[in-house]
Amino acid sequence: MALASFLAGTFVPFSSEAVMGALLVTTGMDPFLTIISGTIGNVLGSMFNYYIGRIGSIEQISKWMRIKERRLRKTRDYVEKKGSWIAAFSFLPIFGTAISISLGILRANVWGVIFWSFVGKFLRYIIVAYSAIALK
Repeated sequence: MALASFLAGTFVPFSSEAVMGALLVTTGMDPFLTIISGTIGNVLGSMFNYYIGRIGSIEQISKWMRIKERRLRKTRDYVEKKGSWIAAFSFLPIFGTAISISLGILRANVWGVIFWSFVGKFLRYIIVAYSAIALK
């Protein structure tokens, strides 16, 4: 679960929610441990993106990751107004990667980014896990 959520937390298109649902429905894994391992892996994936933003310029990141410079600049400007708490939404598809990278570009407080990423991803995985269990 941690590896799947790490990949999903980075710029790699991957669905950790599908993996979590399948694990919980087919294996009987402990929901709390699955949520925790998913959250930790996903936060580490977001931090990977954060450090890409920290070491690269918008131009380099745009080229390497094939994200339009305009989108990166727009997201960076939006994130700059909000602060590190916006990391709570880094679980969102497509936008989450841009949020994490933008926080790195802006050199936002790393501890704030980790905290808010954890909060958002933990709440999301609680919803995913208990939805999968309810559908079982």
